[in-house]
Amino acid sequence: MSEVNLKCACGTVTGKTLAVSSRIGTRITCCCDDCQVFAQFLGQEGKVLDQYGGTDILQIPVSHLTISEGKSEISCVRFSPKGMYRWYAKCCNTPIGNTFGAGGPFIGIIHSFMDKATTSEVDLGKNRGHILTKFAKTPVPENLKGSSLSINFRVVTKILSWKLKGLNKPSEFFNNNAEPICEPQILDKKAQNS
Repeated sequence: MSEVNLKCACGTVTGKTLAVSSRIGTRITCCCDDCQVFAQFLGQEGKVLDQYGGTDILQIPVSHLTISEGKSEISCVRFSPKGMYRWYAKCCNTPIGNTFGAGGPFIGIIHSFMDKATTSEVDLGKNRGHILTKFAKTPVPENLKGSSLSINFRVVTKILSWKLKGLNKPSEFFNNNAEPICEPQILDKKAQNS
């Protein structure tokens, strides 16, 4: 188990995770249309999406992530008033990760926010596969697809466990009053696609 160093492309926003292992976190590649639109909104498709339109994500408890520098550069978008919070570094449009609201115990850290010099599959665990492949830009080969049933079961049990353990606090993204640290911009996903 090791900590993962985090930093945006320009180095303004930095942080780290607590010790990560395949037992603690879940690595997946999400092909959903929201993840694709988020990368497009930031102008980061080439750096974030793989050839299928998937985003490599590490899901960990939100309390296991700390931001040490550049917190004032963090911004947020949502694709509906009840959608996920999608955090990014506005200084260079590096996506940080996705969270539920203040009570949600997880963050899906996007690979481009992880310091590649100090991150490996040994640190993060094996990727469990591509999910939500019906939104993929091109067909995902069967050997890369994750088992939806086993991944969903793992994700749901982890989130419930983290919630019961109180791992939704502290959060770098929500204050003690359960308010986001910045006002999320609500975007029309359809307008982003056109």
